[in-house]
Amino acid sequence: MTTTALRPDTTTTPFTQRFDPRLLAALGGFCISLSSVFIKVSHTSGATSAFWRCLLALPVLVVLAARERRTAGPESRRRTLLPLLAGVGLGLDFVLWGEAIPRVGAGIATVLLAVQVIIVPVLAFVFLSERLAKRFLAAVPVLLGGVVLAGGFAGTGAFGPDPVTGAVAALLAGAGYAAYLFLIRLSGGRGAQARSLLLATLSAGVVALALGIPSGTLDLAPGWPTFGWLVALALVGQLLGWLLISAALPRMSATAGATLMLLQPVGAVLLGIGLLGESPGVLQLVGCAGVVAAVCFAGTGRSAAGRSPG
Repeated sequence: MTTTALRPDTTTTPFTQRFDPRLLAALGGFCISLSSVFIKVSHTSGATSAFWRCLLALPVLVVLAARERRTAGPESRRRTLLPLLAGVGLGLDFVLWGEAIPRVGAGIATVLLAVQVIIVPVLAFVFLSERLAKRFLAAVPVLLGGVVLAGGFAGTGAFGPDPVTGAVAALLAGAGYAAYLFLIRLSGGRGAQARSLLLATLSAGVVALALGIPSGTLDLAPGWPTFGWLVALALVGQLLGWLLISAALPRMSATAGATLMLLQPVGAVLLGIGLLGESPGVLQLVGCAGVVAAVCFAGTGRSAAGRSPG
């Protein structure tokens, strides 16, 4: 999955200020792209990878939330319900994405998560009466066409043992992630990002338990090297990537940041081909290009329009 909405509203540290923010964002995107690789090589179920990535991330999130609590106001501390509900969407995203990766491939599963780019503005239109931008409306047909091709729904040359089921799981994961983004946005703005992410991560871990235990797919005692890959998923693919991006984005224009975030799905496709030997069909690669182009077109316009002065 992508983490652009998980960044805290903090200033960069002196250490990160020594580096070009574009380099930090690119490294962060690369770390997040590795998430799909770690999940695939761990050979775990979606529930198992989701549970462990949440559990292993919690200690760091507790520290960040404790530091944030000292400066957050009483109102921000009371925001609890919406982050917990948002975590349900995040948990579904983690579990379903983990199920999609072995079926349709790490790269394609990551690209298909971009369906959230459509769903989030539609939710804002329906529930908040926010106007849909013309760029967004123009990009939707291209993105949907790209999803059809990338997901193997065209029926020819699709990669993976069960590409259609995997594509459906990835699209549902994208819907879960869209719900997470929307609810996190409603939960409040400044001063409680780390706390909100902590609550959402707790809730996502509970979702993994709730789905994994009844189905018998949750492994609470993975051996080596499986556990090592899950540690890498939590620390490198999730926390390190998020921290690098959080240090970079405040120092960049919104347009540049949104564009660099596209390195995540592109990187996942390239890593899947280079490290995992995945071989998506020609139509799937065309579809991936269409999805990335549509997200770039819609996202850049939206970011530029919403950029704050300075």
